[in-house]
Amino acid sequence: MAIVAIAATINIHAEQAIVSAGAEFVYASKHSMAGLGAQVQIEPIANWRLAPEFIYFFENDGRSALNLNLNLHYIIPTSESFAIYPLLGFSYGHYKTDFVQGDASRCGANVGMGAQYRIKERLHLFTEERFQIMKNYNQSVTVLGLKYTF
Repeated sequence: MAIVAIAATINIHAEQAIVSAGAEFVYASKHSMAGLGAQVQIEPIANWRLAPEFIYFFENDGRSALNLNLNLHYIIPTSESFAIYPLLGFSYGHYKTDFVQGDASRCGANVGMGAQYRIKERLHLFTEERFQIMKNYNQSVTVLGLKYTF
């Protein structure tokens, strides 16, 4: 009976979760790299959101990168159409270079803030500014995106 009760609770929360998916333009300060990304946002509990993200940074000065992030957002509504959120998360970066040192992979953390503005009922514009902490790759990351809520 306990397993059935736990499964029912998980199923109820899964049905109530708010899910969004978005595309984003990203700029990272370390090597002045621009990139494109995709982010899925899952809000299983009111005001708490889990946001897995994939970013590909285009080559600049012989460097390109892939970045995987898993961030947690706490949504603070400021009006009916606007909200801000602090974010905290984990990051994995794989940097490819044409230089002698070759490829490098790093794990790290994200700390920052975000904001979202509702354009239409299910369409939001969002922006994030985060500091990415990684060994030898600390950088500021700026995100501008558009997301659709299902």
